[in-house]
Amino acid sequence: MTDVLIPGSRDVRGTVSEPADEPRAIVVACPPHPQHGGSRSDPRLVAVSDALVEIGIACLRFDYGAWNEGRGEREDVRNAVRWARDEYDGGDIDEIPVGVFGYSFGASLALLASADIDPDPDAVAVLAPAARLGDDLDALAALETLESPVHVCYGERDTTVDWEPIVERARDRGDETTALAADHFFLDKADDIARGVSAFFERTLLESV
Repeated sequence: MTDVLIPGSRDVRGTVSEPADEPRAIVVACPPHPQHGGSRSDPRLVAVSDALVEIGIACLRFDYGAWNEGRGEREDVRNAVRWARDEYDGGDIDEIPVGVFGYSFGASLALLASADIDPDPDAVAVLAPAARLGDDLDALAALETLESPVHVCYGERDTTVDWEPIVERARDRGDETTALAADHFFLDKADDIARGVSAFFERTLLESV
């Protein structure tokens, strides 16, 4: 693992985990709400990162900069995706696909940032996304504009966030959805989440590599 500083106007630091051989893709992992303890050390993010490394995909987990009502945090995700593209473009390795994963607050930001960066990430997976974080942070509207493949995983007993509109829209789009018998915190489900997310990224990021 390597610690990195993400370029930008905010203090954003992350950890990159890489496979033993050259990575065939990279996924940016967005943590849950920082005011509720969300960080790059979140066990769901770590489990996903470990599963990705096993199949040859690098993973950047990062901490948001100072709290900024979701707007600055959205920019943190954009900058992390830009860093991933720049870091793995050229040099000794060719450009490789970039995916984005997020959990809860981070899931909504993953949709918001992915819809507002050029080029779009190659694939997006979200766990327990809220349909909206604020008046100008509409994750449901962002999902509408995404051309990348999307996977939505949700807990059937989750009453913490309003995930239903996201799942309904994803199904309408023909995206993948996965239901888990869990609430918003997915107790004892980290391995199930990691398997599902890594399988999605293996199909969407590695099939053409």
